[in-house]
Amino acid sequence: MSYEIKTGNKQAAPILWTGDYYNEGTVSGDIFDTLKEECGVFGVFGHPEAASMSYYGLHALQHRGEESAGICVADGRSFNYHRGMGLVKEVFDKDKIASLIGNMSIGHVRYSTSGDSRLTNAQPLVFKYRDGDLAIATNGNIVNEPLIRKRLERSGSIFQTTSDTEVLAHLIARSPKDFVEAAKEALTELVGGFAFLLMTNDKLLVASDPNGLRPLVMGRIGEAYVFASESCALEVIGATLVRDIEPGELLVLDEHGLTEDRFAEPQRKALCAMEYIYFARPDSDLNGSNLHAARKRMGSRMALEAFVDADIVTGVPDSSISAAIGYAEQTGIPYELGLIKNKYTGRTFIQPSQELREQGVKMKLSAVRRVVEGQRVVMIDDSIVRGTTSRRIVNLLREAGALEVHVRITSPPFKNPCFYGIDTPDRRDLIASYKTIEEICGEINADSLAFLSPEGLIQSVGGLNGGDYKGGLCLSCFDNDYPTQVDFGGEEKDGCSC
Repeated sequence: MSYEIKTGNKQAAPILWTGDYYNEGTVSGDIFDTLKEECGVFGVFGHPEAASMSYYGLHALQHRGEESAGICVADGRSFNYHRGMGLVKEVFDKDKIASLIGNMSIGHVRYSTSGDSRLTNAQPLVFKYRDGDLAIATNGNIVNEPLIRKRLERSGSIFQTTSDTEVLAHLIARSPKDFVEAAKEALTELVGGFAFLLMTNDKLLVASDPNGLRPLVMGRIGEAYVFASESCALEVIGATLVRDIEPGELLVLDEHGLTEDRFAEPQRKALCAMEYIYFARPDSDLNGSNLHAARKRMGSRMALEAFVDADIVTGVPDSSISAAIGYAEQTGIPYELGLIKNKYTGRTFIQPSQELREQGVKMKLSAVRRVVEGQRVVMIDDSIVRGTTSRRIVNLLREAGALEVHVRITSPPFKNPCFYGIDTPDRRDLIASYKTIEEICGEINADSLAFLSPEGLIQSVGGLNGGDYKGGLCLSCFDNDYPTQVDFGGEEKDGCSC
């Protein structure tokens, strides 16, 4: 069954401002309270143009992190790397890429929790240790990192960053074993969701957490191997997708080629459901399922679970367009481009008056008056976090003349924080954790509101066919059923600090 409630509330609710606080006291913020993308990793082994390939791969993964970018290359003897704050195209130019010479590389695009955006945390993190150089790039979050960090600091470790990724380097450096065995031993100490690329002067290691919470795929281009958070990054360089990296798997690439190993036995498979719902690009494939097709199925299933008679269907750009098309196809209601996103506004600074703040909302997203005026609109979106975004968009449609606005969300109610690499608000700020569906409907000023059922979500992404628990998905943000321990003596940790 779906979650649905109707209300007759058509009075425009006030558009409220929710700002985000960043470093050095600068007050700025994205005017929408959407979930923040995680990080993206990209690696190349055995190609003379490794740096250039990493540049294009990271560009394809830019949606996963816009705060910093970095590439580190190895030529068999030494490292050369560059990192910077900003987008990939801002951090790198032709000369910088040309200076990164080597046939092996790892790259990273980063999003962090607020207050933790600084150059020292930009990845790949690069270290000197007894066996030479070590570089690490990761997507995810190590839940038990605070306890490991405290233990290491008590025994003499001096940390250079606030990134949880750094604990892995210290664990490896302290081990008397060779690099591969030390890495395997260190990885077993970590609890959380993570996809790691580790590089020395002559080796590349690839690892995925035992639950496979964070996505990671392997591809080939000629004789070279390529690794990426999403398959769309393989396509852009002409690489062929080989397979997903398995939970608990450890791949070793060196002069002997590829060795398939593992550091842990696979546990309950639990790939983050939000990858299918929101994060991954629609042209990516995860576990054999195309994201665009999966989102269309979500929209179609939403139509079966919560049909409403209307004149047009529109999706909130960009992640909800596929689902909106699926809803329209299932119902026969025409799909229309009722909302337009301006991709060039960037972050919007807090303005001195409410009027200018509301103008900032319209700079980012606009309703197409000639399309929605006089129409009963079904608005498809992927999630509701605090509720402020949905209210703003519903009001935009009403101001453009929509007679009715029915909101359909292609995920279950988002009630719980994520501990595995998504920057989510405190549980108290998640509107579904303390308001009923009826109350949320009134809060966002909609005529009706419905959420996709967990069962509908699982079946839409192709789950249950293989018999995996919950279709091999992590649904903890919806049902509070976390696949790993998340409380370590009160050291709960939200979001992505990779």
